[in-house]
Amino acid sequence: MAVLLETATLPKQDRAEAFYAAMMSASVPSRVEHEDRYGDVHARMDFWRLGAPDLFRNEGSGIRLVRTPKHVRIGAPERLALAVQVIGTGLFSQGGTDQRVQTGELMLVDLTAPYDFAWSGQGASQAFQIDYADLGLSVEVVRQAARRLQSSPLYELVLHQLTMLPTVSDSLHGTPAADALGAATTQLVRALLLSAEGEGQRHSTMADVLFTRILWYARRHVADPSLSPAGIAAEHNISLRYLYKLFAQHQLSLEQWLIGERLDGARRQLASLESQHRSVASVAAQWGFLDPGHFARRFRRAYGMTPQEWRRLQEHQ
Repeated sequence: MAVLLETATLPKQDRAEAFYAAMMSASVPSRVEHEDRYGDVHARMDFWRLGAPDLFRNEGSGIRLVRTPKHVRIGAPERLALAVQVIGTGLFSQGGTDQRVQTGELMLVDLTAPYDFAWSGQGASQAFQIDYADLGLSVEVVRQAARRLQSSPLYELVLHQLTMLPTVSDSLHGTPAADALGAATTQLVRALLLSAEGEGQRHSTMADVLFTRILWYARRHVADPSLSPAGIAAEHNISLRYLYKLFAQHQLSLEQWLIGERLDGARRQLASLESQHRSVASVAAQWGFLDPGHFARRFRRAYGMTPQEWRRLQEHQ
């Protein structure tokens, strides 16, 4: 577990800014509004890396997070979050649907679209965040399932799994089992969404298996500048046209997905203590960006700040 934020150690005047920086490092860009910005702002944020997915817990005073269409246009890795309201009552709005999320209930957040989430007073939420590419489901399937989560026979099982994840993840920290836990939880979430959406059989195809293998291969080689769509297709004995079709079926652009994966890897590398003495250009090259200018432009477009600004933010946490 990594503690991203503990406001008890910070002066009151610095807490709102620190909260924003920590939230942006853990999730997608959004606007942060504190219920009492100039009063008692307090929060603690914890983060667990479970292979490709991650777990993020935020507990503190009243907040509102607003992801606007402008934030969506800025871009971010294509992800979703399945969250448990741990303390208090959350108010969640997305896609024209309003939801009151009571303590011990799940909510599904499509991080590729605008949303509004808030709680008043003391509250806490923990979210299991997954890339769409790992989940292997289209945005449409996920959005349909979001409206019917509690109709799934797997709802209570997944709720228990997510509730227990922090304790279990701490005991597995630094072991291969942590990645296995993340992969298993991803598949459990996938089963929940398919059962809620009502079309599980239709999506259980060999194409899904092939797509999962392709994602696994691409992630293993994502830092290789020579990795290309043609090379990926050849490695899996399929045509380039069919490769693009597989990604299109999952509402993904192959090139944009590769760039997103490389940007995310570089972003995490820039924030790590091990790389604090390395140049931005060196880190960019490690993740397949041989042109520092191109990397800086892509990074700013994805995260709303330059690589240098991102690194400075992490240094002050």
